[in-house]
Amino acid sequence: MGEHDLKGMSEIRVDIGNLYREESITDLKVATLRRLNPITADGSPDPSRPPIFIGQAHVMTAAGPLPVNCPIDATTLEEAIGKFPDAVHQGVERMVAELKQMQREEASRIIVPN
Repeated sequence: MGEHDLKGMSEIRVDIGNLYREESITDLKVATLRRLNPITADGSPDPSRPPIFIGQAHVMTAAGPLPVNCPIDATTLEEAIGKFPDAVHQGVERMVAELKQMQREEASRIIVPN
């Protein structure tokens, strides 16, 4: 790495007002939930902010398992578990839409010679 590559490194700062401790919850079958619990800079819980839930699953496709990560709008673990199936479904729909958009963009870049 040259000096130029490290130029922006002095700009890196940890946002101490936005710290989270991560927990992983799984049913050991299909569902994994990540719960990001807000904490203060000393590591104690920060009750002024809600936890963040992220669902993770693998969807089988013709090309093999495809990982899906999806935010879950919930304030409790029980609520996140209940919303997990819909969140994964919406995550898959978003991925399919993004893939179709990428295919359209790629197809529009093809130049056909006369």
